[in-house]
Amino acid sequence: MTYTTSMTEVDLIQSCIANDRLAQKRLYEKYKKAMYSTCYRITGDFDLAQDALQEGFIQVFRGLPKFRAESTLGAWIKTIIVRAAIKKIKKEPKFDPLEYANEKDYVDWGHYLDAEYLEKAIMLLPDGYRIVFTMIEIEGYAHKDVAAKLGISEGTSKSQLYHAKRKLRTMIDRY
Repeated sequence: MTYTTSMTEVDLIQSCIANDRLAQKRLYEKYKKAMYSTCYRITGDFDLAQDALQEGFIQVFRGLPKFRAESTLGAWIKTIIVRAAIKKIKKEPKFDPLEYANEKDYVDWGHYLDAEYLEKAIMLLPDGYRIVFTMIEIEGYAHKDVAAKLGISEGTSKSQLYHAKRKLRTMIDRY
């Protein structure tokens, strides 16, 4: 098959299913940057993110024959990648989704904030806070979905998000 920019997503999927290595590379190249960012935000570690990305794409290529196009290809890939990142972080001995802070104040983000600083602040959060914050506030998951994926209660997810925002607010106030 000739690989042009006009190749449809359906053609790309079919070529990947046919084990066409060039098509697989093209699909990987198309989504790797965004998916790596998602992995990194969840794992908080460059190496773990890279491992999760690779393992996730292996699952993507194995699962493509089952892709039913009920969502966009990108959304379907992101779901697999998020699961791979969560699985990777759960294997790490330091992962504790029940990490809590003791503060209970309302969080108001207030003034304009530099995106790079915010990204760094998010990466400084404890694992549980960072993962829940990323999945809900950045990736758009609902508390119910986060709870199911992490094996925690919905209340814990809500608490983790609350405390993550509180901790971020403290870091930002020092900025």
